[in-house]
Amino acid sequence: MTAPLLEVRDLVIEYLLDKGSFVAVDTVSFEIGRGEIFGLAGESGCGKSTIAYAITQLPRPPAWVRQGEIRFDGTDLLRLDEASLQKLRWRRIGMVFQSAMNSLNPLLRIERQFFDVLYRHTGCSRAEGRAKAEAMLRLVGIDPKRVGDYPHQFSGGMRQRLVIAICLALEPDLIIMDEPTTALDVVVQREILQQICDLQARLGFSVLFITHDLHLMSQFCDRIAVMLTGRIVEQGPVDQITRAPQHDYTRRLWDAIPRLPAAAAVEGGTGAPADALRERTLS
Repeated sequence: MTAPLLEVRDLVIEYLLDKGSFVAVDTVSFEIGRGEIFGLAGESGCGKSTIAYAITQLPRPPAWVRQGEIRFDGTDLLRLDEASLQKLRWRRIGMVFQSAMNSLNPLLRIERQFFDVLYRHTGCSRAEGRAKAEAMLRLVGIDPKRVGDYPHQFSGGMRQRLVIAICLALEPDLIIMDEPTTALDVVVQREILQQICDLQARLGFSVLFITHDLHLMSQFCDRIAVMLTGRIVEQGPVDQITRAPQHDYTRRLWDAIPRLPAAAAVEGGTGAPADALRERTLS
């Protein structure tokens, strides 16, 4: 086996408060292989997004990493200075933030938003930036002629695709997707996930996929970790988590998913949906 691309070891993150501190992430460990889609599931407030910000070294005050290691391709990110981190962020580690549709600048055309990212990290010319932007729009199924449009001229699902395209423009090795389909209807949600799967199969990047929706995650992740109050209580291959969950909280997450009578009749008794196991390409 090749060495994992990302290794998180015994990570502890605290929030410093006026009357003390609060442990948001408590001794969390996991790893992500090269070309793997790894899911991090759990209820809101359990520490998922805090981990994402720690990996990209963009923690929001008053959060701070008290202990642990975050090794990316063998390098401990917690020991890098800001100049080294800036070379690594977005170039090798990209992130699609929560409510990503709102992260686009409403005053700038899409071409300019691509160019700002590309110029900062590659020093490309305006013409090269436009060509790359058109290629990335084509990659995510948007007419490249729309590169001169403003964000408000696109639908919600298209804006989400634009954010993913900007994230992929520098061809990072790891993409962190923090609730990338929040606020989208189920049809658009499925289209976005299908596109992520197709792009990952084509480009070979690794994915850390964060969501509270275990059923959604089970459809295309290779492995899943389940978080509860800052700790990982269970992790393993997707078939194990869906068919034979070991922790009571994981079973309760499955039981919280509404099921049709026909699907419930053929379940294996764990509460997992009958169609939970899918190929990487969604059907």
